[in-house]
Amino acid sequence: MYQQNKISQSIFMTTVMIFFAVISYAQSGDLPDPKKSPGDVLAVTKSDVCTPGYAGKVRNVPESEKKKVFAAYGILTHKPKEYEVDHLISLELGGSNSIKNLWPQSYLTSPWNAHVKDGLEDHLHSLVCKGELDLAEAQREIATDWIAAYKKRFSTALPLPTHSAPPAKPKKRSLWDMIFGR
Repeated sequence: MYQQNKISQSIFMTTVMIFFAVISYAQSGDLPDPKKSPGDVLAVTKSDVCTPGYAGKVRNVPESEKKKVFAAYGILTHKPKEYEVDHLISLELGGSNSIKNLWPQSYLTSPWNAHVKDGLEDHLHSLVCKGELDLAEAQREIATDWIAAYKKRFSTALPLPTHSAPPAKPKKRSLWDMIFGR
């Protein structure tokens, strides 16, 4: 009986450790590598970033630069709409197009993904433009840990439903794919 309890405890502890390792890994994959993408900003003011159309005027990331970003993160192939080359500090917050501010962010990870970060970017931009948040503070928060910034700014542990991706349309699969698991 004592031996059986010890085995049960050991299995339980192993399961708990694996669970937390999986959660930790999933969260770490949702943040950029700070050595590769520490963030970078342009010398801009609140007035600049709050001017309608500002981000569109400064957006300029050529395809060749995007390929370098994917390569830096070891992503050799990917499907369309699986990732976006995202600005860690968004253009709306004065972020630059430098490779130091770019990283491949998944649209597919859950619960934290590019759709959720977009919601945070919009919210921080709104706070900056209303004068409720200093531009430099918004830049620091999003560059340091955008997930922590999201949780802080929205007072939530998980993304709000309004920031989640729209439901994917079911993919039509052939009988062959269904039988052979493709």
